[in-house]
Amino acid sequence: MTPESSDSLKSPDTQETQETTTRPLQICRNCGGGAPVDVHFCPQCTKILSLGRHGDYFSYLGVPRKLTLDIPALEQNFRTLSRQFHPDYFYNATSAERRASLERSSYLNDAYRTLRQPIARTEYLLELEGLPAGGNGEGSKQVPPSLLEDVFALNEELDSVREIRAAGAPAEQWAPRLEAARLPIEQRRAEHERELQRLSGQWDALSDHAADDPQRRAVLAALRERMLERNYINNLLAGIERELAQ
Repeated sequence: MTPESSDSLKSPDTQETQETTTRPLQICRNCGGGAPVDVHFCPQCTKILSLGRHGDYFSYLGVPRKLTLDIPALEQNFRTLSRQFHPDYFYNATSAERRASLERSSYLNDAYRTLRQPIARTEYLLELEGLPAGGNGEGSKQVPPSLLEDVFALNEELDSVREIRAAGAPAEQWAPRLEAARLPIEQRRAEHERELQRLSGQWDALSDHAADDPQRRAVLAALRERMLERNYINNLLAGIERELAQ
């Protein structure tokens, strides 16, 4: 008997059981039943599930893992889940259920705050895909190669401004120079915003591809690079603001 004929003799119940066991599960602490990680209430006993094992923010809010989201749908899903998890509904429930409602409500708020903002959404996606963009840490330490000339010119101007300011020059003499130095950096940030939008569209088109797809990985790498550069640009602009405030 061939493997194909052997499989064909298995009952539908057996096949369904095998498929279920290959899917990630979370365990209900009330009845011990299993449920997919993106389910919030136990299919067997209907009790709210503890947050122990769960999916990512995208699956938690029932939206695709994409960078261009349907924001009204995201908000609607958030409101629906907020009502379902609200602690008031579990006032007379067991302590485990009350704790689960608080955990799920807190996680839901974190997920919504992250996914409704494009930049936070991109940073979170990169973390999920194993390519964190470094936030204010990595992005502020090393000058991205594409920004070397801009950073060199800005540092020269900052040094000059500090010298004339230390000599007692009034703000009317040096503040306009800082404002002028800020313009090309702001233009750079605008360019990066446009590039991030373009790359976001590419990711959305490739998001369903296999994780090792070369195009998919290339887009993720480009997104990470642009995010690191964006973080550095924001730090440069913050530095100019600090100089203007002195």
